[in-house]
Amino acid sequence: MGREMSNAVSNQKPQSEMSYTVEQLVSVNPYNPDILPDLENYVNEQVSSQTYSSNANLCLLRLYQFEPERMSTQIVARILIKALMAMPAPDFSLCLFLIPERVQMEEQFKTLIVLSHYLETARFRQFWDEAAKSRHILEVVPGFEQAIQAYAIHILSITYQKIPRSVLAEAINIEGLVLDKFIEHHITNSGWAIEKNQNKGQIIILPHNEFNNPELKKSAADGIPLEHITRILPILG
Repeated sequence: MGREMSNAVSNQKPQSEMSYTVEQLVSVNPYNPDILPDLENYVNEQVSSQTYSSNANLCLLRLYQFEPERMSTQIVARILIKALMAMPAPDFSLCLFLIPERVQMEEQFKTLIVLSHYLETARFRQFWDEAAKSRHILEVVPGFEQAIQAYAIHILSITYQKIPRSVLAEAINIEGLVLDKFIEHHITNSGWAIEKNQNKGQIIILPHNEFNNPELKKSAADGIPLEHITRILPILG
């Protein structure tokens, strides 16, 4: 079965077929060390095709625990970078639990851990400064910058109803005409609006949601249909 997957990788079969086959291998026999090369190849496939499978990557890290001499730090670094790109999902922490401390002490992994901390605490200026110094680690994974920008927008959107242009620029590391086009795109596609303030400059109005607008947050009781309550009451009685 492992050889079949290796052939599939070398023949560069469509992503949908490969994804199904790898996930099947993981679900059927996740602790089989024979699938380790296939999972490593699949990490590289995720990088080149800009896809992601947390299940397959976590499975590979678990296999490395049983076969530490076969661990590829290059592959582990790519897994962690892809996990950063998946935030706000907790994948980075889940991966880190499976990586030996001695490996985490290597310089590239210490850098990725620092970057994850900046993202988790929404310290975007520090993140982009550190990322600029670590470009040699991050640039091997296409789409990294765009994924982090999407995460930054997510954090801003669930936290604020309005933000100054300068705050947006710092969070996504974009300025000038490129930022203008970015804002125009989101005005067209994401419901953003512009409020011009003579004192504060350009203000971005973000769509209301249940996180940035308490009035939209429904209580748990509001979310339970009446017919469900009528079914529960006789049981409680």
